[in-house]
Amino acid sequence: MSIPRLVGDLTKVAKGISATFGPNCEVVIHDLHNNDIENSIVFIENGHVSGRKLGDGPSRPVLEALKADPATLEDKLSYLIKTRDGKVLKCSTMYIRGDDNSVVAVLSINFDITMMQQIEANISQLISPSNGAGDDIMPESIQNNVNDLLDDLIEQSVRLVGKPVYDMTKEDKIKAIQFLNDSGAFLIMKSGDKVSQHFRISKYTLYSYIDAAKST
Repeated sequence: MSIPRLVGDLTKVAKGISATFGPNCEVVIHDLHNNDIENSIVFIENGHVSGRKLGDGPSRPVLEALKADPATLEDKLSYLIKTRDGKVLKCSTMYIRGDDNSVVAVLSINFDITMMQQIEANISQLISPSNGAGDDIMPESIQNNVNDLLDDLIEQSVRLVGKPVYDMTKEDKIKAIQFLNDSGAFLIMKSGDKVSQHFRISKYTLYSYIDAAKST
């Protein structure tokens, strides 16, 4: 099946999903076959849910699809993300493959459950015998463009190491850069400049750390 026809069929499916579940259900199609990852969104319904629009860039699961081995890549179902304005979304990401098994498109469903969580919390307070609270689960964040996504990945790499950049050893920085490389951060245009500046290393050192991370 040709890519345009495949995307057309996915669009029909996406419209059906959004019509069934209403305005709180965002459905997004990313077209990956042309390698234009910074403008990967070719269809979006109910974009107000995440604040994205046609022509915006990829989310983290989309970057993972570009970076991962297609043979081991699995759909990511029923996980939580958080928008910049505080909405909590329950999401599923399905990887659509071509005849050669490569990922050519991504279909994402993002359902805004913020109000439902508030209702659940209110009910829990009414029926709970105490004021004890369970551990909070921190959902991932969602970004509108690749620059925000790169900033978020850099922040995650620093949290992974557990210390500020000025206290990091060479091994700490290699660990952070390994995370960025595994997350697909270096697929983003000019990401090397921003990462080098953030970790206070040269571009040459960055490439050597990437090689060291791969060997690790």
